[in-house]
Amino acid sequence: QVQLVESGGGLVQPGGSLRLSCTASGFTLDSYGIGWFRQAPGKEREGVSCISTSDERTYYKEYVKGRFTMSRDNAKNTVYLQMNDLKVEDTAVYYCAADAHYYGFALEYDYWGQGTQVTVSS
Repeated sequence: QVQLVESGGGLVQPGGSLRLSCTASGFTLDSYGIGWFRQAPGKEREGVSCISTSDERTYYKEYVKGRFTMSRDNAKNTVYLQMNDLKVEDTAVYYCAADAHYYGFALEYDYWGQGTQVTVSS
């Protein structure tokens, strides 16, 4: 059974940090493009970061660049999103997604996780 499971969300104060994990089962992530997305209440799902299918290059949307870092641990079949200097506007449900042939910020991925809530509040 193909599955992506996110974890690591929670409540954090502004300026704080969280690390999200996305673990795959039923397939290996190392040759897949991976994306992190988020969706705030009443808003559309938007891209946050992605990693390419081949050269491990990472890409970030401007609103998280310099604060978020995406990485892949192939041995653990897991992708991470380290989030630093969190802001109230980062509050959302965060999703990871995987696709064998695509990476980017469009919602083109074949596999999606169930999401993990991140709340940034004082």
